[in-house]
Amino acid sequence: MASERVTLTVTDADGDGEREISMREISLSSPNKVVWPVEGGDGITKAEYADYVQQVSTPFLAANGHRPVSLERFRDGIASSDPDAAPGAGGFFSKNPPKGTPDFVDAVDVTYNSGRSHPQIVLNRTSAIVWAVQMNTIVFHPWASLASNTDNPVELRIDLDPQPGTGIAEAIVAAHGLREVLQEAGLEPFIKTSGNRGLHVFCPIVPEWEFLTVRHAVIAAGRELERRMPEKVTMSWWKEERGERIFVDFNQANRDRTMAGAYSPRAKVGAPVSTPIHWDELDDVDPTRFTVRTIPGRLAEIGDPWADLQASPGRIDTLLEWWERDVSNGLGELSFPPEFPKMPGEPPRVQPSKKVAANWDAEGNPVED
Repeated sequence: MASERVTLTVTDADGDGEREISMREISLSSPNKVVWPVEGGDGITKAEYADYVQQVSTPFLAANGHRPVSLERFRDGIASSDPDAAPGAGGFFSKNPPKGTPDFVDAVDVTYNSGRSHPQIVLNRTSAIVWAVQMNTIVFHPWASLASNTDNPVELRIDLDPQPGTGIAEAIVAAHGLREVLQEAGLEPFIKTSGNRGLHVFCPIVPEWEFLTVRHAVIAAGRELERRMPEKVTMSWWKEERGERIFVDFNQANRDRTMAGAYSPRAKVGAPVSTPIHWDELDDVDPTRFTVRTIPGRLAEIGDPWADLQASPGRIDTLLEWWERDVSNGLGELSFPPEFPKMPGEPPRVQPSKKVAANWDAEGNPVED
């Protein structure tokens, strides 16, 4: 009979992952439970997953640690054997520390767009990641800001999201174009697979601007890319206007909007991982090859392509100049997600095909009868 609980001894290390500072015992329940089914093979168990996060903890913490993080948890694992199942089906999010959270799992108070504040989980050591696995976390969603200053992002993040009729091949073309745009703006972009169908581009930045300002910089970069590649990329928030193009998801730059972190698995059959890559790997990249079972070997062979991500943070001044230029040319604010409060200058929150112009004023507010 399979064991229902094992005790893991987890080694925590200092900031560079080289010196042991403590060892903690963590009880792992249902270690033989299959978390991910794998086509044509044995599924990946909870114990195997706990081993994975220990092997990748140094680059994982460099990318996701020391910042607020949301945990996407699945009590029953990824039960579906359908490789096309929607990611996230059956999961739920944990943001604030649940009851019984151990003292080696940190937290920080954050303020949300609603103005409400409460503590959010911060992962600062290997044992904390293993605890999250014990809590049935599959996807880790880190903020773009650090726990030491939650209001100002240290990364400009852009999600290249394939729309129906497009896929990774089209996302690769868009990523090369975006790299050129960002480099012209004085930034150094890094890239990773999303772990699903798209690509994520990150630029390290000095934390001098709050989220809304960084969002404007992302919009400026996206608009410039759209001007250069109008048949291949779109900034249209409404799906009915996107067509078969790559959507530059500018709203992922908002406060409390997150992407799957680097080296985080995704909630898909086979345990795909959101994986940092070198730019010279991009043209031949096959995201399906990056999984919980293959990433430790990849790291041992080539190291972490994002090891220097925070070495030389850049500035978004040029992108903000582009934003102001576009505003002066009549291109203003873009739509926010529906859970956000109505924002100054935001267009009407009604899809274009249903909009009746006479019902809205110039500021995007409904006209009362």
